[in-house]
Amino acid sequence: MIELKVRRFGNSLGVILPKEVTRRLQATDGQALYLLEAPDGSYRLTPYDPAFEQKMTQAEDLMARYRNTLHVLAQ
Repeated sequence: MIELKVRRFGNSLGVILPKEVTRRLQATDGQALYLLEAPDGSYRLTPYDPAFEQKMTQAEDLMARYRNTLHVLAQ
């Protein structure tokens, strides 16, 4: 477990992520991170946008089903 302290930044509150956390998240300066709330009320911090991941999964499924049609349209 890693303890984080909430600090004031101007009119906002924030936390500073330790180096080991940013390394594990593969986070870089300015990158978006997503805080997901679980059904049990806990939170998960992730660099991946779950909505985008779901849309990409759907798009890949459509591309696989209509592969031949997309190939003809690409010509």
